[in-house]
Amino acid sequence: MTTVTRETKETKVRVELSMGRGATQVDTGLKFFDHMLSTFARYAGLDLKLHARGDLTHHVMEDVAITLGTAVQRVIPATAARFAERTLPMDDALVQACLDAGGRFFYEGPLKNRLYEHWMRSFCEHAKVTLHLRVLRGRDSHHVTEAAFKALGLSLRDAMVDTGTVFSMKGTVALEVSEC
Repeated sequence: MTTVTRETKETKVRVELSMGRGATQVDTGLKFFDHMLSTFARYAGLDLKLHARGDLTHHVMEDVAITLGTAVQRVIPATAARFAERTLPMDDALVQACLDAGGRFFYEGPLKNRLYEHWMRSFCEHAKVTLHLRVLRGRDSHHVTEAAFKALGLSLRDAMVDTGTVFSMKGTVALEVSEC
C-alpha cells in the first residue's frame, strides 16, 4: 500500500492505494466525482481510500488527480504488462482507452467536460502514463465521462498485471531518483 498526501492553501487530499479488489471509500464532497473515482478504482482493481476538501471544484479535482496519479505510479509493478486497450459501451456512449504504463506522460482526449478533461491530463502526468482516450460515440456527457473512467480503469488493470518481464528494449521502465 502507498499513502500520498497533498496539502496546499487551496486543498487537502489524502490517498491510500493498493492493488486489490476495487474496494473504495471516497469522499471529496463532490458526489459525481466521488462516483467517477470509485468507478475507476473498482474497474482498475485498486483498493482506494481517498478524502479531499478544498475551496473550489477545479482545485479539488486537480489536486485529487495529482495525488491519485502519484499513488498509481507507485503501485505499478516494474514488470507490468505495460500496454492495454479497452473500449467500453455505456448506453449512447462508446469510449476507447489505449494506455502505456511505461513511465512517460502523454494524454490525448478530449472529453466533453473541461473539468474531467483536465482531470485526465493531470492524472496521466502524475501517474506517468500515456493515455489516448477516444470518444467514439456519445451524446450524454454523464455517460461519456463514466464510460471514460471505466475504460481507463479496465485498461490500467490490464496494464498493471505483473508479468515478471520488463517490456522495454532499454531493459527498464523505472526511473531512479536520488535526493541531494
